[in-house]
Parts: sequence; structure tokens; C-alpha cells
Amino acid sequence: MDDLKAKYLGQIADAADENALEDIRVSAVGKKGEISLKMRELGKMTPEERQVAGPALNALKDEVNSALAAKKAGLADAALNERLKTEWLDVTLPGRGRPAGTIHPISQVSQEVQALFADLGFSVAEGPQVEDDWHNFDALNIPAHHPARGEMDTFYMHRAEGDNRPPHVLRTHTSPVQIRSMLDHGAPLRIICPGRVYRADYDQTHTPMFHQVEGLAIDKDISMANLKWVLEEFVKAFFEVDDVELRFRASHFPFTEPSAEVDIRCSWDNGQLKVGEGDDWLEILGSGMVHPKVLEAGGIDPADWQGFAFGVGIDRIAMLKYGIPDLRAFFDSDLRWLRNYGFASLDQPNLASGLSR
Repeated sequence: MDDLKAKYLGQIADAADENALEDIRVSAVGKKGEISLKMRELGKMTPEERQVAGPALNALKDEVNSALAAKKAGLADAALNERLKTEWLDVTLPGRGRPAGTIHPISQVSQEVQALFADLGFSVAEGPQVEDDWHNFDALNIPAHHPARGEMDTFYMHRAEGDNRPPHVLRTHTSPVQIRSMLDHGAPLRIICPGRVYRADYDQTHTPMFHQVEGLAIDKDISMANLKWVLEEFVKAFFEVDDVELRFRASHFPFTEPSAEVDIRCSWDNGQLKVGEGDDWLEILGSGMVHPKVLEAGGIDPADWQGFAFGVGIDRIAMLKYGIPDLRAFFDSDLRWLRNYGFASLDQPNLASGLSR
């Protein structure tokens, strides 16, 4: 063992780079390294021999691993020092011109949506991102047994032991803003509620934090026909097409009755979405007439007033309109991605000069 120790400690000390060090590691403590093979021989020894050889082999292995780690750290420091000799900046030099920043697609699309609905008479309402259980679920007619209230889907805030107050959550939709607006302003009401929402999900088309905009219109004699017209006008203006066909499919949401998923007619040409033509259908949002219990929770008499509501993911329609393939890239903070998909900071979207330029 003394020979092995001297051999490998010497080789480690003489290693010139990390590749050579890795070769030494494999030869010594790799799966088929000399020390590893010695460890396997312990099973053939008598108990008395193992009591002597076992601790000695473990000590040798630990010493070699420690020497490898120390040498690797030393080589990394040396490599960094070499880089620092060439990668330096004279901070006394005069500043250089910097290119103008770009607007993130999420910000751009949020502004586009707000400009569109402002033209239709909707105002913007906002609310807290940390919501109490009542505003986020109960007031929206979501029962206690509903799957959306489970910890698999919703982020609950920590409560101290013995705290009997209602739980708080990171809001799972912007619908609580609708409740707060009804309580504050009553009817009639016409608002959109953009903002961040949170759900426990993560893949190519879902992230734990994403952006949503919901719309609410309350008045007398409002019907699904009004909802259909508003959504048609929105889709035509947002995707900048002259005509669009919507398909309403019956669905179920606790806060609307009747409820409908909304699809748009489209086609895919070489991976590019074309809205308003083709034989395909693409789901873009959920909608429906506001449930009477939701109106009551908002302090509005459903015998006198009725309304419609809808919700759409800002990230999703940004991906569709601008051909962005992966939702996760929105949050990677990659400047190369932002320079490619970002928008000029002075090009504010408006209906007069065009939403996207």
C-alpha cells in the first residue's frame, strides 16, 4: 500500500492538466482502478486480515481522493489566473455606446392586449399575487374538494403552528381581481385583469409562474352573443387578420355557467401558424357566463345583472403569434434570445400605427 500511495500521490502532484488528472483518478479509484480492485479482495481475506487491510485501504482511498480534489482545485485556479491575464478591462477608458435595450415579448403582448381591450371599453384592474383562500377559491364557486385546491396544483403559503387564520396561496389565476373589482365598484363593470399567476407545473408548455389576462363584463341583458363578438374582435385584431372563425365547445368551469372552450380555425404552414384559414382548430382560451354564485360573492344581485368572463394565457398567445417554440425560454434571461425575439423599446403597440412592428 505504501508503494501505491507513493505512486499515485506522485502522479497527482505531477499532473499538468485536468485531463491527465482524470486519467490518474480512473487508474487509481475508478471502477477498475488498482485501489478499487484491492478493495474487492477484502472479501477473500480472513476476518483478522480484513481488520488490518480494510482501514488501511479506506485511508489510502480517502488520501488519494483528497489529493485529487486539491490538485483539481489548484489546476482550476491556475487556469483562471491565466484567463485573467488576458481577459481584462481598463475601467479608465471612455465609455462605449450601447445598443438600445429590447422589450420582452411578454411585456409587448401584455401591452398589445391592453391596447385592444381599451379600444373595446375595458379598463385594467390589478390585485395582489398572494391571495387568501376565499378570494382565490370560495368566492369563485370552487368547492373544497376541487382538485385545483390540492397542494399538487397550488402553492400554499407557510403557516406557523397554531395559526388558525384562513390559508393564503400564490394566486392560481387572476380571477380574484374580478371579485375585488366587483366588491369595490359594483355593476356595471367592464375590466381586464392581466398579471402573473402560479401553478405547480413545469414542462415545454407549462411553467410554475406564467402570465394570464382575464376579462369580465357585467351589465343588464349581456349574453353569449356579446362574448362571442368581443372574442372575435380580439382575435382578429391581435393576430392581425381580416376574418376569423371561432368554435365554442361546451366545458365546465366552477365560476361560469354555461362554460365554453374557444378554438380558432387555423392552418400550419411549414411550422408557422396562420389564423383564419385551413382545416385545423387550435384551443386558445376558456370563457362563459358568470355564475350567479360568483356575482353574489362580488356583492352583485344576479336577478338584476349578468355578465361574461374569459381567460387567456399571455405566454401562450405570444408563442403562437411570434413563433416561439418553448415556454421555458421566456424565463431563461438569455440576452441572445431576447435580442432575437424582443421588440424595439420605443415601438409602443397601438391600434393606429399597428400592434406589432
